[in-house]
Amino acid sequence: MKKPSTSQKLFARASEILPGGVDSPVRAFQAVGGTPLFISRASGATIRDVDGNTYIDYVMSWGPLIHGHAPRGLVRAISAAAKHGTSFGAPTALEHELGELVRTLMPSMERVRFVSSGTEAAMSAIRVARAFTNRPRIVKFAGCYHGHADAFLVKAGSGALTLGIPTSPGVTPAVAADTLIAQYNDLASVDSLFREHGPSIAAIIVEPIAGNIGVVPPADGFLRGLRERCTANGSALIFDEVISGFRAAPGGAQSVFDIRPDLTCLGKIIGGGLPVGAYGGRTELMSLVAPAGPVYQAGTLSGNPMAMTAGLWALKRLQPRLYKDLARRGSMLAAGLAEAARDASVPLQVNAFGSVVTPFFTNAPVRDYDSALRANTTAYATFFNAMLARGVYPPPSQFEAWFLSAAHTDRDIAKTIAAARSSMKEVWKEGRGRR
Repeated sequence: MKKPSTSQKLFARASEILPGGVDSPVRAFQAVGGTPLFISRASGATIRDVDGNTYIDYVMSWGPLIHGHAPRGLVRAISAAAKHGTSFGAPTALEHELGELVRTLMPSMERVRFVSSGTEAAMSAIRVARAFTNRPRIVKFAGCYHGHADAFLVKAGSGALTLGIPTSPGVTPAVAADTLIAQYNDLASVDSLFREHGPSIAAIIVEPIAGNIGVVPPADGFLRGLRERCTANGSALIFDEVISGFRAAPGGAQSVFDIRPDLTCLGKIIGGGLPVGAYGGRTELMSLVAPAGPVYQAGTLSGNPMAMTAGLWALKRLQPRLYKDLARRGSMLAAGLAEAARDASVPLQVNAFGSVVTPFFTNAPVRDYDSALRANTTAYATFFNAMLARGVYPPPSQFEAWFLSAAHTDRDIAKTIAAARSSMKEVWKEGRGRR
């Protein structure tokens, strides 16, 4: 492989104008060392950097590209839509067409409002929940990430966890005080909060399959327990399905676990790779959203024809065969990573759910924020760079999910596992040297 000299030059330039040289923190490679790769193009399951190196991609734009990079049909659909205008700031039929499709796939979303990001969706959903219950507090789970709105940057996951800033400066004590923290997969921690603060709790917001401390599936009975407690307390249950929505299943994690939330936050796949988000739920709650009701939320680019077109193209192609293939390859990848680590005597736990996978460099099972934090991030950094040198692009953080797509093939998985075998040996050598 060529040395990423052009990426290094571009990063130096970018650092003079963009904070940290990037527009989203995890991209900066701070957790894994080295210079971030600047990408010039992508197709299917591969990306190419500006120095001409090609990689099998497992970031997939952090999840939305379930059909792969730049599928021809999607590119044609977006191109055709662009010829008629990219944004009008006025209604189009595409908005309710996509909304109807989302509701068909996720019946709990009786009414839907499109926004431009997952962050917007989550912050809007808690505003609706607070207005509906006339209560101030929300419960979130340590390590779950719901975007960068102030209320969520308390023990957050994703980039905040990767960079070691789980509580961000700039979040006021008053805002933080209204965010109560429970432990994922631990109903006793939820019960403790409800006993002390129950009358003031507007909502619980949760990733039904945690994806921002790495992949952590829910324990048996955990999500149903949250539903029961919210119902009993008069609080809203909000599922943040920005990652799991349409990845876990066509109906999201809520269909897999048969739990009906009051509100759902979506993003990622419903834009087919374009910037988009959505929130929705029971008519009783969503009727509060302006102009139907008094809860204000607006966005100039919300529901723009480009994103709606891409979303319609992507969601209409969520067929059973797609999920069957993704789950099979996800299992192949998870098993291959585990075997590669075992053969190299490297401690590893692999969590997986369908098309999302995370290898944690630790001996102990990972089921929550605290157990995720015990993973060896130095070992992951060694592994990441070794994989990169072998033409595989994993997420540049221990605490992120690997994403598969319809474009990944059995051959891609085999190549990845072969690269992992060699990379695990480097992890073992590096660890032995440190000892």
